[in-house]
Amino acid sequence: MNNEETTAATAPAATNKPRIYVASLSDYNAGKLLGRWIDAGQEAHAIHAEIQAMLAESREPPAEEWAIHDYENFGQWKPREYESIDTVAAVAALIAEHGEVFGAVLNYFGDLEEAKTAMDEQYRGEWESVRDYVEQFVDDVYGHEIKALPDLIRYHIDYDGITRDFECGGDIVTIEYDHKVHIFDPHN
Repeated sequence: MNNEETTAATAPAATNKPRIYVASLSDYNAGKLLGRWIDAGQEAHAIHAEIQAMLAESREPPAEEWAIHDYENFGQWKPREYESIDTVAAVAALIAEHGEVFGAVLNYFGDLEEAKTAMDEQYRGEWESVRDYVEQFVDDVYGHEIKALPDLIRYHIDYDGITRDFECGGDIVTIEYDHKVHIFDPHN
């Protein structure tokens, strides 16, 4: 199979690394398929070089324009058709650092710098539920005092009420991803 016949449907075996499928628009507009799956986890200049190499294979001059026609392993973030390669490379690097949850964080905050700051400075961790986080928080902060309380009082702590207060009071930001709750300090 030559590159003209390579499509998103016949992509190489999937990996867990972010990738984009970039297509030549000259070929696409001429009813031909010319594109390439590209590892997004490399520097932007290397991605641009792969795009230029793919365009150089075109028989539909002038093959100068391209678009992202498919992608994988960006979590909940979806690169647009004409997404900046600098942005694609930056997001892929942050996914390599933090995992696919970064895509969900970027989706939530909507801004790359805010999402990066949230992961670097505001992230409290991953939990099965907000209540699990609250129980751990209360134990970490007040565990010694709580253990000193009589059982009659200790067993009546309202963790559900504390959870509601945390969520409604703006004490935490929660992002659900992959059946887990990721908890962040609210942004200042």
